[in-house]
Amino acid sequence: MVGHSTDSAIYQAPSKAPLEAFQPTSLISQHFIENNIPPTGNYDTVAILTPSVMSISPNGPGLSEAGNMSIRGFQDGEYNVTFDGIPFADGNNFTHHSTGYFMSHSLGDTSVDRGPGDASTLGYATFGGTISVKGKDPKAQRSVETFGSMGAWNTYTYGGEINSGKMKKLNGASFVFDGTGSSSDGYLTYSGQQRWNLYSKGIQPIGEHTTLTFMGLYNNLNHNTTLGATREEIAKYGPNYGLSNNPNSQNYYKYNTDAIQTDMAYVALHSDLGNNWTIDNKVYTYAYYHHGHNTNDVNGTISAQYNTTAARAGVTCGAKYKGTIYESGPGCEFGQAMRQDYRAWGDVFALKRDFGLAKLDVGFWLEHQTDTRQQGNFNYAVGKFTNTPNLNRLMTLENFSAQPYVQLTFRPLPNLTVSPGFKYALMDRQINAPINQKTGTPLNYDQTYGTPMPSLNVHYMAAKNWSAYLQVARGFLAPDAAYFYTPDPSANKVSPENTMNYQIGTSWQSRRFTVSADVYYIDFSNFVTSSNQNIPGYGPMKVYYNQGGVNYYGIEGEASYYVGGGVTLFANGSLNQSKTQNTGAPLAEAPDATAAGGIIYEHNGFYASVIDKWIGARAGQISSKGIAEKGLDPFNQLNLSVSYTFQQHSHGIPPIKLGLHVTNLANSTKIVDYAGSTADGNDLWISQAGRGFFGSVSVPLGF
Repeated sequence: MVGHSTDSAIYQAPSKAPLEAFQPTSLISQHFIENNIPPTGNYDTVAILTPSVMSISPNGPGLSEAGNMSIRGFQDGEYNVTFDGIPFADGNNFTHHSTGYFMSHSLGDTSVDRGPGDASTLGYATFGGTISVKGKDPKAQRSVETFGSMGAWNTYTYGGEINSGKMKKLNGASFVFDGTGSSSDGYLTYSGQQRWNLYSKGIQPIGEHTTLTFMGLYNNLNHNTTLGATREEIAKYGPNYGLSNNPNSQNYYKYNTDAIQTDMAYVALHSDLGNNWTIDNKVYTYAYYHHGHNTNDVNGTISAQYNTTAARAGVTCGAKYKGTIYESGPGCEFGQAMRQDYRAWGDVFALKRDFGLAKLDVGFWLEHQTDTRQQGNFNYAVGKFTNTPNLNRLMTLENFSAQPYVQLTFRPLPNLTVSPGFKYALMDRQINAPINQKTGTPLNYDQTYGTPMPSLNVHYMAAKNWSAYLQVARGFLAPDAAYFYTPDPSANKVSPENTMNYQIGTSWQSRRFTVSADVYYIDFSNFVTSSNQNIPGYGPMKVYYNQGGVNYYGIEGEASYYVGGGVTLFANGSLNQSKTQNTGAPLAEAPDATAAGGIIYEHNGFYASVIDKWIGARAGQISSKGIAEKGLDPFNQLNLSVSYTFQQHSHGIPPIKLGLHVTNLANSTKIVDYAGSTADGNDLWISQAGRGFFGSVSVPLGF
């Protein structure tokens, strides 16, 4: 990267492609995050500002999990998220929880890599790209900071950060400790969230050539969950209708709750062994403990013939009404009490040697995850489990993943690098279920999946501020654990899903101008689908198999221009297509285009930005015949951020920072997402969260 002045496009750009990138990449700096992301925001609030990324925050920024987040149409579970290089995900389907683990105040730089990476890119789903989140590093100078905010929907945050600075008595060791709490009623009715987060990182030099890094975090989250609203509910109660305060309704907020605790920790070793050898090893663990309650059909309604006390008098609570699976009304508020607890242990290892004209990189990723799940039928009206069989699942899932790799980087010319690599992805799934999900019967089953993953990356520095790259690489996605939720998983004829990615792009940077562009084509094979088959003793059940493939292709670009006087203009965008090879139908929840643009001003402690993000049209659902359904129109969101930091020692005032974030400045509340349907077939929709004002202050105590 060239240039570092604050009065430059490189410094101010919301996202930019690093000159060293070998695939389409957008880097968002810590400086931008600190000035533009609301205090309750998460990594999705950051990543959405890059090309080809879609994310929806229906309850306000960071006040619920990201809705249908995607990269180039690849859905959550089809791409990686890493924290300080550690891939983490739910082992059953590789999805992520944007409100888990960390909050915006503990974030450093974040990048969105739109490709499977090279051989050293590790994780469950390199398939559709990687969102790489970096935790904040300790500052070089000692400092203490307190901060807080308040704003829309009774939202508050509060916290503090301590930086030790580099301590000479400990050979330059340093640490940072950050604690953040938040509370909000949320934009949606009765959809509150309470959260607190602890984050720490320490860096300890050992001698002149070795460094140990320690990181630990803990996140505690409680919230009320809603799944969307019908058009009738939106028309009657407004676009912010979520849950209710009616205890005789299944959408009563006290019946729909989640309590989630997560943690993550690692110890990392980096050492220069001499003679151009380096070693990196990171041993880690992370956990997710989710205890929740939810009703069967949150926004469903009772058919008219059963919507009176007399009509229900002869019906046993918990029984079906003419085949429907939901109950409501006094004494009949049914749902589930569930638990999902998992912990993973892993190791990321890399050994490198630079030979001058070539560089060798070998390593591996190992992870073992144990996931225990149980769920029982619960009557919320009486506060106890139903008389029907209490548990409808009791199971333990175990995953073991291993990905060894080797990569050689050649320098045939001074400015040209050619990097062929090879990785083998191996995953073993085991299920031990006294009560298997969906079938309700015991199952013990084990299956191993594996695939070779070659890659070739070519990078050329045409000038000190201009680079170009070409990538051909294979992506891999192991089958979902849902394929085990059948009486006989061996009947599923499923192979791992694969992609072949072909990409070419360029990046150019100067003090005044940054620009990058790329084109891509992705051949997605072994697309998994399902059909209902009659299983003796069970009736119709889903059986999974591979059916054809999908083609993804498009063009992406981003640019920033420093006008002068502290003013920077920027824009980015993408044209994206994803179509099945056998029918040409588009995929659900895959926008056909994205765009973002705005203006930034920073000078003498004053910062201001106006940023607009636009998401193109998409289908909410694709029918079994390959027809696009539940169409969703394009939408945009305009955000404003303003802050002022008092100059140090200015009139005796410490460098206090005052800020204001306004989300959805235009107050658009249109329907922006499809969320499935109720048990009786009424479509559920999600509306855009309305305008929100959030004021903030941070006070440095040691400066």
